[in-house]
Amino acid sequence: MNKIKYIILTVMAIVVFNCKSTKNLSTGNANFNLSTKQLIKENTKQKPEFKTLQSKLRISFTKDGSSQTHSVSFRAEKDKAIWMSATFSVVKALITPEEVSFYNKLDNTYFKGDYSYLSNLLGTELDFDKVQNLLYGEALYSLKEGSYKASVNEEVYILEPRRQNDLFEIFYLLDPVHFKLKSQQISQPSEYRHLQIDYTSFQEVQKEKIPERIRVIAVEANDEVIIDLEFKNVMLNHNVRFPFKIPSGFKAIEL
Repeated sequence: MNKIKYIILTVMAIVVFNCKSTKNLSTGNANFNLSTKQLIKENTKQKPEFKTLQSKLRISFTKDGSSQTHSVSFRAEKDKAIWMSATFSVVKALITPEEVSFYNKLDNTYFKGDYSYLSNLLGTELDFDKVQNLLYGEALYSLKEGSYKASVNEEVYILEPRRQNDLFEIFYLLDPVHFKLKSQQISQPSEYRHLQIDYTSFQEVQKEKIPERIRVIAVEANDEVIIDLEFKNVMLNHNVRFPFKIPSGFKAIEL
């Protein structure tokens, strides 16, 4: 009996220790007295510095009133690769700076091409850096480039270019406590397009601030796509592999 008790206590200690390594960002005192330059500096200081990330990723996809939810294994190496695999590798995807690739064993199809697929899905021009920034809670367009102005509205900072682009308008909403993004929004009024990325919660893992829940809303005319992402059991800086090989006999699809 003592041996069983010891084992149970040991397991509980391990669980508690692991749980303490991941925690939600604590609330604190809001600071609305920062200049635009100071706000950008504080946001830059929060940028993740990890090399690799792995987690369980829950993905919910909603379009035309129909929803699908899947859980996948997620692995990433900063600036090099993003990899996802569903149970039994039924669906697997690999995103690199050069291309987007995935295959589906349910219908024996695969895709291999540029970023136009993801760009069309979300209604804005994307590349590897922007996809990576979206997932890690960073601004799609560097805040160090261009000239911005900051204001305060409804308990958040609003950061926007002093002169909006002729093709699209962009707004960043920043938390006044930890200065991470709460939302970033890109609108193309002439194309009836709007992309909104909301970071509903962050988690702290090994002193890194990582998104926990993300909601992506892409609207084009009367079409709307909603993608909800939830990162669970996040681990940083472990050795990761990206096994990916399109099975022979699979049919290429055009998207």
